[in-house]
Amino acid sequence: MRRREFFMFVSGVALWPLTARAQRPAVPVIGFLSAGTFEMARDYVATFRRSLAEAGFSEGRNVGIEYRWTEGHNDRLPTLVADLVRRQVAIIVVASTPASLAVKAATQTIPIVFAIGTDPVGIGLVASLSHPGGNITGVTNLNVEIFKKCFELMHNLMSPRSTIAVLVNPANIAQTTTERTTAQEAARTLGTGLLMMDASSPSEIEAAFESLVRQRADALVVSGEIFFLTQRDQLIELAARHAVPTVYAFREFPVAGGLMSYGSDFKEPYRLLGEYAGRILKGEKPADLPVQQSTKVELVINLKTAKTLGLAIPLPLLGRADLVIE
Repeated sequence: MRRREFFMFVSGVALWPLTARAQRPAVPVIGFLSAGTFEMARDYVATFRRSLAEAGFSEGRNVGIEYRWTEGHNDRLPTLVADLVRRQVAIIVVASTPASLAVKAATQTIPIVFAIGTDPVGIGLVASLSHPGGNITGVTNLNVEIFKKCFELMHNLMSPRSTIAVLVNPANIAQTTTERTTAQEAARTLGTGLLMMDASSPSEIEAAFESLVRQRADALVVSGEIFFLTQRDQLIELAARHAVPTVYAFREFPVAGGLMSYGSDFKEPYRLLGEYAGRILKGEKPADLPVQQSTKVELVINLKTAKTLGLAIPLPLLGRADLVIE
């Protein structure tokens, strides 16, 4: 081999790994934005990651995930959303109505997959469920629809003329507006008294319970808004301290000592989030993916708490429960 050819060969070998590395496609990154905390969403995130892996994308191998948590503070959304958009992530997966609206307002190009408990057409997220349009699609569950059922469940446990308090988060305007209307209609239909209460901070939750006791409400229905899940321990402690029978939207409450929950099985929406994220990473467009509706609902009853409150849970209701904690 001549001297000139030798040096060309050596140079080519030295450069080959750099060239190959430059041509290797970058690993896509998913921006994951939740209104909750990592601790409360740990199982749901695991479900999302398993579903994503089933679609062919494993975190740390051929996809990255940037997690962002508002921890119940919606005022953090502008900063968190702007950060994900600036990073030009491949997809933004978002869980909560305020976060979904904030992401949609921030980008018309990055694909968005949402999971919310409100009507996405009614709040302007998508054009229709079958043809969402634009860069957004996702999953909606029955949170608002089952809010009425929560009211009915609590009414059946109390005397016919009881006053039922309802706790909502005014910071989530879209969901709260519907919940207020639903509660008013349910109270009118059932002939019960109604006490509407607002809270978007721990101190306001404390004040709401003081109002509930002062106005002698007999029971409480807590909204399925994510903020309240971040305040689980406080809500359970206050309900126990004031001996207020309370129904929640999340199974985490009765598992931790609350009376009862009736709400969506939230692992299902997160499974669907992973499925859609995988399909978009493979090249499908959000506009072509219809909004899915998660219909799995579960009833969880804590009998120990019921006994402490002096409540007798009807046998038919116990028979319908997906989980009874004794």
